[in-house]
Amino acid sequence: MPEVIACPPSRVPHNTHSMVTRAKDGIRKPRVLHVEYFDEEPRSIKEAMKIPHWKKTAQQEFDALIANNTWSLVSLPKDRVHVNCKWIFKVKRNVDGTVSRYKARLVVKGFLQRPGIDFHEVFSLL
Repeated sequence: MPEVIACPPSRVPHNTHSMVTRAKDGIRKPRVLHVEYFDEEPRSIKEAMKIPHWKKTAQQEFDALIANNTWSLVSLPKDRVHVNCKWIFKVKRNVDGTVSRYKARLVVKGFLQRPGIDFHEVFSLL
């Protein structure tokens, strides 16, 4: 946990209302300038493929999609536009803040889909 640093009086904001904030009490949290290597979440699959544990996690997700027959590769009709996908990477943590696991998911950009054209049924757990 970063230490709390008192703010110099010249930087303390002055307002007319009575609400007390950290800034008014002169408390500032220092900006964290670097993140540990294993805690970084890649922003793209290109970044993830350069880091061994993220590459392994993405490969496991891809293998699971294939094994579960989640999708199949088909030819795109000439009058259709493909729907893009995106990789999402997250670090899952235990209660004490230690890394529990690395999670990768391949998700479709659903906002680009059109009912009856790009899909015919919707699945929801709720």
